[in-house]
Amino acid sequence: MSTVQVRYIVHDVAAAIRFYTEQLGFHLDMHPAPPFAMLSRGDLRHVLSAPNPSAGGDQSMPDGTKPQPGGWNRFAIEVADLAATVAKLRDAGGRLRNEIVTGVGGKQILVEDPSGNPIELFEPTWPEARLERSAS
Repeated sequence: MSTVQVRYIVHDVAAAIRFYTEQLGFHLDMHPAPPFAMLSRGDLRHVLSAPNPSAGGDQSMPDGTKPQPGGWNRFAIEVADLAATVAKLRDAGGRLRNEIVTGVGGKQILVEDPSGNPIELFEPTWPEARLERSAS
């Protein structure tokens, strides 16, 4: 059961579903209409919305600003072997924003979904930096 939900605006929901399920291990929970889907991975529910000015989380703000993909805010996924995960993504044509960097708590890299939204892949180097559940 999901306990946290993140919504990303994407250009192509079907392409995003393929990326998240095939490359990052998400499960497709529902895809009731072309511009909307819900996926999950552990406690995370990931909602995907395509531009649809008449419904849902993609409606314009009161000042007319339209939600769009991209930016730098992101969620992180813990992985057991970052180098192997990055190699798999590269082999599949994945877009990486940087190379693997090492910080205080672990190693990380930013990968983009098909619409340019960032996802941080994180391999902890300290036990305290691990998520409660084991990495997949």
